[in-house]
Amino acid sequence: MGLEDVLAEEVRVLGGKKISIGVRSVSYSGDDTLLYKSNLHLRTALKILKPIKAFVSRSQDSLYDQVKAMDWSFISSDRTFAVESAVNSRIFKHSKYASLLVKDAIVDSLRERFGKRPNVDITSPDFRIHLHIDNDNVELSLDSSGESLHKRRYRVRQNIAPLNEVLAAGLILTTGWDGKGIFTDPMCGSGTIPIEAAMIAKNIPPGFIRNEFGFMNWDDFNPELWGAIYDDAESKIVNSPDAQIHGSDFSRKSIEISVGNATLAKVDNLINFSTLDIAKYEPPVADSALTVFNPPYGERMSVSDIKNFYKAVGDRLKEAYTNYDVWILSSNKDAMKSIGLRTSKRLTFKNGPLEVKFHKYELYKGSKKKKNIS
Repeated sequence: MGLEDVLAEEVRVLGGKKISIGVRSVSYSGDDTLLYKSNLHLRTALKILKPIKAFVSRSQDSLYDQVKAMDWSFISSDRTFAVESAVNSRIFKHSKYASLLVKDAIVDSLRERFGKRPNVDITSPDFRIHLHIDNDNVELSLDSSGESLHKRRYRVRQNIAPLNEVLAAGLILTTGWDGKGIFTDPMCGSGTIPIEAAMIAKNIPPGFIRNEFGFMNWDDFNPELWGAIYDDAESKIVNSPDAQIHGSDFSRKSIEISVGNATLAKVDNLINFSTLDIAKYEPPVADSALTVFNPPYGERMSVSDIKNFYKAVGDRLKEAYTNYDVWILSSNKDAMKSIGLRTSKRLTFKNGPLEVKFHKYELYKGSKKKKNIS
């Protein structure tokens, strides 16, 4: 939620046509080349779905009958499948039951037609069928991604409550950062924000180190086309971008995890990690720089402690971050008031089940007018 416009712009740059922005979704048209590129390149997409059929269903029997009547012959008996669903309907109140109905309809259709049935594998199926029901509108799609695209495969170790990679990339893109200049995260945890920033700076596709996607199991998968797309992306990686990226955290263990994750992401040569508390971390002096971080929201701290903590963060920002645009992500509205700085922009996103605000602070010397002129 909140990244729809960012994703739509990514799709436009990639070559998508007939782009339409929905709620937590972007629809567009293209060919297999664009389907493959979407899975490899889109930083703020979780799934790339290829629609199969849309219809209206006002009862459970109708849903079963219409799904059973479809041609599912591409799922042969030696292949596996699973049904995943997103349901918002008074008719179908439980998404798991709707998924079960669709699964049964597919199995019964194939058994009646061929005398055999494919197996269901909810862990790593050959085909993932995505069911979306909004009231009585039903859409069935093939999931071309397989595992969620936020799983870049570089984060093998992580801290408690890590930031989702897709959200981290979306936050960075929202700031307007173009992959050049100074970028810091003084509370980097397991390193997701600086790693995503470094991947943007080096033009490394988010799916670059994944070795499997859902479309690779489809009968019409074109390995030569995929290989050409992958090789082209690899040739455009920038080994020495004009960027300085810094990540710091008070926890030595977190920094060890960050370094390991950055190495897997092939960006360890671009990020300078340090084990320092934000009160002791000295950001680079610059005429213009960017800081993005995700402080604790206070689930494991008392009210007074979290407010004092945020006040100390605000004091440190005033003291050491001159000429920085600082962006802070937090769900704790009361604690954010203790930062003691004027917000120039506030955006709303979801971090898992939590609604979070992304706050921008412009820390400049002299008048704002003078800063803008320079």
